[in-house]
Amino acid sequence: MSLGAVFPGQGAQSVGMLAELAETYPSVVEKFSQASDALGFDTWAMVQGGPAEDLSATQNTQPLLLTASAAVWDVWRSQGGSADYVAGHSLGEYSALVAAESIDFEAAVKLVRLRGELMEKAVPRGQGGMAAVIGLDDEEVKECCAKVDGVVVAANFNAPGQVVVAGATQAVAEAADACKAAGAKRAVILDVSGPFHSPLMAATKDEFAEALNAIDLRMPAIPIVQNVNASVPANLDELKASLLAQIAEPVLWSSCVQTMVSAGVGRFVEAGPGSVLAGLIRRISKATPTQSLATPKGISEAINNG
Repeated sequence: MSLGAVFPGQGAQSVGMLAELAETYPSVVEKFSQASDALGFDTWAMVQGGPAEDLSATQNTQPLLLTASAAVWDVWRSQGGSADYVAGHSLGEYSALVAAESIDFEAAVKLVRLRGELMEKAVPRGQGGMAAVIGLDDEEVKECCAKVDGVVVAANFNAPGQVVVAGATQAVAEAADACKAAGAKRAVILDVSGPFHSPLMAATKDEFAEALNAIDLRMPAIPIVQNVNASVPANLDELKASLLAQIAEPVLWSSCVQTMVSAGVGRFVEAGPGSVLAGLIRRISKATPTQSLATPKGISEAINNG
């Protein structure tokens, strides 16, 4: 039975994350020290002390979450854990690439810091947003977005009946109302700084492409299922093109999980500070167990279950 390792994106962060894991495994703090050297500020202090506003600023969240996932992955590997496939949700795709030895950790931290800065800069705060739609199928959500004037698209296909839309602020609000009118159980405006994975992010592509081309990117040592097409890249050009497209195109998370299950993955571990993806996987593939690695107990249970 194959094992898939999954890595969360923005929204998984919290002040104090991984404190319990760090008490048992000092390598967690060591990983944040590496990130601090790369970024020029005390990353562990920000993660443990906040404030939450600093931690949730996109240009901070992205490198800090990547570091958290890399730290958890290091612990998992130190205890004999491995994976047959990896995938990450949005930012988490870069954490997955670090785990698969496709990008060196320090280079990845700097790259996603820039990614966060570019995404923050692409749309002035207040002019774009996102909303979570619960209880409507994918096609209905897309139809509701198409009815609205202005830019709004289905941006994250997280699980059956859970889709996030993104775009211009007014268009997102109108799409949320249209979804509720169409029968959605809920349509909630999210507290995020921008319309991620929407066409409004396309302005970041040229500058990010330069940065992506400048780093040493290698084919992953573990197959990675990518967000934009829910498939494993055949070569480096395809890997890079999908990473670049991912900024302004939807995250096909449900399909990513289904791809791995179809390839023989019978169990998942979540390498991150919580269990956001474990919850989604329970809705996508109910029969496939998923274990969070965010605590010492989670690590030991996952190793014992292996």
